[in-house]
Formats: sequence, structure tokens, C-alpha cells
Amino acid sequence: MNRNPIIPFVLIMALGIGLVFFLSLEGLNNAGEKAKEEGHGEMEGKEGEQASSGEFDPEAKYKESCVSCHGGNYEGGAGPALKGTKLSKDEIKETIKNGKGMMPAGLVEEGNLDAMADWIKSLK
Repeated sequence: MNRNPIIPFVLIMALGIGLVFFLSLEGLNNAGEKAKEEGHGEMEGKEGEQASSGEFDPEAKYKESCVSCHGGNYEGGAGPALKGTKLSKDEIKETIKNGKGMMPAGLVEEGNLDAMADWIKSLK
């Protein structure tokens, strides 16, 4: 009886592909738990607290949603600099509400637009 020498390699390959698939599914199931352990779940709780208590912190919202484009020191980057902006308060509100260029619309809730625009105008 002759044995085919390729069969063990094919079985090992199938086992390896199956393991990668099932371990990937397990990792996806544990992603939420891992995020909570690393503290990412805390931000979600803080957002809920702000919404329920009625307090809005423009700087916290900036760090959450805007810092990646406008920079850590408001100096700009992918987005324009916010320090010393020449835009009026209404223009700032309009831009935040509807977006402009690469900036997406709706990053700040409508009820918080005034507070965010005032905070941006106060940056020096």
C-alpha cells in the first residue's frame, strides 16, 4: 500500500486555518471586556453622566472628538488652528453643526453648540 505524503501537510494546514478562525472569533467576543479593563469603558460612563447631569465640558469634548485634527495645543493639523480664530460665534456653531470640508457634521450635540463656540472663541 502506497501512502500519499501530502495528506499530513494538508491536514496540518486545515487545522491551522481552523484554529486561526476560531481564535479570531474568541478575540472579537472578548474585545469589550478588554476595553473596559484598559479604561476605555470609563469614557462611555462619563459621557452618560454629563448628559444626565446637564453639564457640558467643551474641553473634554475637544479631547474626545477634535484633538486628532486640530492638535493638542489647538494649533491645527489636518484641521485649522482654533487659537485666535477669526470666525464669529455663529460661523463656529454653523461649522460644528453642519461640518465643513473634511470636518464631519454633528460632533457636538445641538444644545451644546453655544458652549462649545464660546469656548473656542476664548482660546488665545
